[in-house]
Amino acid sequence: MSARAPGGMAGGQGSAEARGKGVLGWREWVALPELGLTAIRAKVDTGARTSCLHVESSETFWRGDAEWVRFQLRPERDAEAVPAEALIVDRRDVTDSSGHRSLRVFIRTSLVVRGQQYPIELNLTNRLQMLFPMLLGRTALIGRWMVDPSRSFTAPGPGEHVPPSGASG
Repeated sequence: MSARAPGGMAGGQGSAEARGKGVLGWREWVALPELGLTAIRAKVDTGARTSCLHVESSETFWRGDAEWVRFQLRPERDAEAVPAEALIVDRRDVTDSSGHRSLRVFIRTSLVVRGQQYPIELNLTNRLQMLFPMLLGRTALIGRWMVDPSRSFTAPGPGEHVPPSGASG
């Protein structure tokens, strides 16, 4: 039987905040500023190794010696499409949650979540039938975040304001 440390963590590790990691819920508001998205809902999925983004009508092209991808982003089903371009950093086989494998394009872009900005790799795919246009996988979380599946949208979304700690209202 293992001892529980403060914050309910086993093994005496203490809370995530005490270890320098923030805590995310199972879904979060994030931004992808280099792609022109100031807010997009993402499902935080520790079962997925890579992160992915819903895109529409993508096409690859060459700019000098580098291969790029041009695509349309739709942060919500009824939102206007946002055109974007990004350098292709890789193509890899990805197995989806249904067990289907497909070769996907990967890009690198900046992610902003809870005020922290850092680079991540994303694969581009059609997630129209999914509830969330973005999936935030393990490689974007490791070393930075712990996930508490009982929490949701821990940071304010578009047009929301979260009062500072201790503020009433």
